[in-house]
Amino acid sequence: MRIKNWLAVVAALAVVVLVPPLLTSGAESGTASLRGMRVLVPNAPGGGYDVTARTAAKALEDTGLIRNAEVFNLPGAGGTVGLGRTVSERGNGKLVMSMGLGVVGSVYTNRSPSSLLDTTPIAKLIEEPDIVVVGADSPYRTLAELVGAWKADPGAVTVGGGSSPGGPDHLAPMLVAKAVGLDPRTVNYVSFDGGGELLASVLGGKVAFGVSGIGEYRDQIEAGQIRVLAVTGGDRLPGVDAPTLRESGVDVEFTNWRGIVAPPGISDTDRARLVDLFTDLHGTAQWRDAVARNGWTDAFAPGEEFGAFLRAENERVASVLKELGLA
Repeated sequence: MRIKNWLAVVAALAVVVLVPPLLTSGAESGTASLRGMRVLVPNAPGGGYDVTARTAAKALEDTGLIRNAEVFNLPGAGGTVGLGRTVSERGNGKLVMSMGLGVVGSVYTNRSPSSLLDTTPIAKLIEEPDIVVVGADSPYRTLAELVGAWKADPGAVTVGGGSSPGGPDHLAPMLVAKAVGLDPRTVNYVSFDGGGELLASVLGGKVAFGVSGIGEYRDQIEAGQIRVLAVTGGDRLPGVDAPTLRESGVDVEFTNWRGIVAPPGISDTDRARLVDLFTDLHGTAQWRDAVARNGWTDAFAPGEEFGAFLRAENERVASVLKELGLA
């Protein structure tokens, strides 16, 4: 009898060890196949795509939605180098790319062989206005002073942006130039690969002013290192002592956005897992706190809803670039 009981215990233990449990936690079952997911950032560290990607990855890990997410940078050509890499990873359901409006424009201005329409749309995450910034020791105290000098000598008043021509940091000052009576083709725009690279030139006075996202410069604003002259969105930003462009007499309203895409040709299962993952992220308190902390606006749109938005943005950006004589 004892031998039989002992054998029964051994058999029960074997079942526990060899047979996987039928039920797992929601987070485990939803993301088990996404362990080791890689997030490609198509610009340099410190830029908007980088901040968004690292913020999302941290929130995903902090909430237990995923483990061991790797964020890596592959900058170049306004994001189209990273886009090309993403498109070349066809079928890879463990790679996603952080991207936004800047990549849409760069596809046109860099004549990229790859388009965002070649990728798998996963989710639009956030929107944010750009800000017009100068160094703390800049002679320009208001947007009106800056515009006055700019109109007097467009070539001498350089503007820096964290995106290549066609990106948000380029489109915003071009729209401002047109609104104040300047030919956008006379604007001396200096392109940097992300807001992190732009910051050093703003602080060092190497450009007269810069245009970038609020999330990239909030620490420097609070420290008094840079001064915000205007916000490109329709509303003032909490905690930022600066008017909107329209309040400053410039009839322009402009907002940037960012999201996540995956390579083409991934399986329906992988696509659904990724869309579900970022949908779950959107519902967490950690992500809501991060959105508020960075001065972003929640603009979540999953899957095909984001895909329709991307198609519309491609058409809109091409139209704006042609209207400005830049494409």
